[in-house]
Amino acid sequence: MGEDLGNMAQGILAGLNEAIAHAKDEPNTVRTTFHECADAKAIREKLGMSQSEFCKTYGIPLNTLQNWEQGRNNPDRTASAYLWAISELPRQISEAHTRRQNETFDGTGALAF
Repeated sequence: MGEDLGNMAQGILAGLNEAIAHAKDEPNTVRTTFHECADAKAIREKLGMSQSEFCKTYGIPLNTLQNWEQGRNNPDRTASAYLWAISELPRQISEAHTRRQNETFDGTGALAF
């Protein structure tokens, strides 16, 4: 059967066989990458904040936080790093966010000096 398949089809078949081996926990060459996601709900609750208060304080869209907390999405690496920073330095991050919100911008969105 493999002899009558073109190179592309053989590549696809090989990939499917690797995926099957990986799913069965058999030896394979599949490369898997994992990253740990921050637990947004645990961080927010640790700070004793409501969802809306947390979002306003740290500039996170409410629907984004709700999606993270309800498991519909996970924070990516950058968002996880921001959440971990909030967990470690909540007051400093809040103050930095407030300063940034109060800065004056020119008409192009660039910071005016």
